[in-house]
Parts: sequence; structure tokens; C-alpha cells
Amino acid sequence: MWKRFVRAVKSLFGGLISSIEDPKLILEQNIREMNDQIPKMNENIATVKANVTLLEKELKRYRAEYQDLVSKMKAAINAGRDDIAQNYALRLESIKDHMMQTKSQHETAKTAYQKALEVKKVFMKQRQKKINDAKEALRQHERAKWQAKIADTMESFEVAGIDATHDEMINRINEETAKNEARMEMALDSVDTDSMKIEEEAEKIRAAELVNKFKVDMGMMEDPLGTELDDIDLDVGTKEKS
Repeated sequence: MWKRFVRAVKSLFGGLISSIEDPKLILEQNIREMNDQIPKMNENIATVKANVTLLEKELKRYRAEYQDLVSKMKAAINAGRDDIAQNYALRLESIKDHMMQTKSQHETAKTAYQKALEVKKVFMKQRQKKINDAKEALRQHERAKWQAKIADTMESFEVAGIDATHDEMINRINEETAKNEARMEMALDSVDTDSMKIEEEAEKIRAAELVNKFKVDMGMMEDPLGTELDDIDLDVGTKEKS
């Protein structure tokens, strides 16, 4: 029973969280957080580098002090002052221990610095990949929103009955156009176009004959039929009757 209750609560809150999460805003926030990590990482790397530098200086100082004590101890031995040489020997032993510890710390610090640089390199590569993936996802999100708007528009057409009205009006116009074309064809069929063409040809022939008779009267050609221009009720003023 308790497990069922816990599962029900998880499903309830899980659904609530999913409903209020905006993937676009979350991806944009992730990009900002990754960019914000870079200054912090640089600061940490700078701290590690500073530690390396301080240990290098400290190691250099110990080495210089060690060489100085060695020189002084040798001088005391040469002067027959073993008591002074013994004091130098004790200090020399202490400096040697500190120098070895510092050298070990310096090596550890250098290793930590190199690892920090490698971590930053890997982080920058992964960061760029995640940013590219996020940007592509955001572009797809924008395309999806645009497609959703188009789908909403198309659905609104169907809901409002625009599609049906639009198709109905187009069909009416097509039907009316077809009827008018049919009426035009019937009107043309009722006209005796063949007789009209024959009359037009006859007029052309008659006109050509008149022109030829004028040419015969003007002496420009012979009359092939032997007809007289006087038989035609026309006067061109170019030939007198006998």
C-alpha cells in the first residue's frame, strides 16, 4: 500500500513538473550556466598555478640556503671549528628535510595544474558540443512551433467550414462557366457559317472580275471572255462609247 502511495505521489508531482517545464527556457539556462562555469574554472586554475609558483620560489630559497649552509660548514671544518660545523650540520639537515617536502609538494602542484588544464580542455569541448546540440534543438523547437501554427490554421478552416464553402463556390463557378460555354457552342451551331463563307468567297470573286474588266478597258490586259466594260454599269472615264 505504501509503495502504491509513493508511486502515485511521484507520478502526480512528476506530471506537475513536466507541465511547468519549458524545454526552451531550460536549454537556454543550461547554456548560461555552462558559460558561467568558465570564469570559475579559470579562477581555480589560476589558484593552482599560483601555488606552483609559490612552491617554486620556496624551493629555490631552500636550495640557496642549503648551498650557503654547505659552504659555511665546510669553512668551519677547514677552520677546525667542529662545534660550529655541527650547528650548521643540524640546520642543514632541517633545511634538507624542508626542501624535500617542498619539492614533493611542488611536483604534486604541477601535476594538479596539468590535470586542471586537461579538465578545462575536456569541459570546453563538451560545452561546445552541448551548446551546438541545444541550439539545434531550439531551432527544431521553433520549427515545431511554426508547424503547430500552420496545423492550427488548417484545423480552424475545417472547424469554421471554410473548406466546404470554398470548394462549393469553386464548383458553382465551374458549373456556370461550363453552362456558358455550352450555350456559346449551341449559338455558334445555330448560325449557317458555311453560307456566310460562300457569300464571302463570291464577293471576293466578283470584286476580282470587276478589277480585271477595268484593266481590259484601260488596255492593260485582254478580255478573256470578250465582254465589254460598257455592259457594266460603271464609268471610269478612260474609254468613250462608239
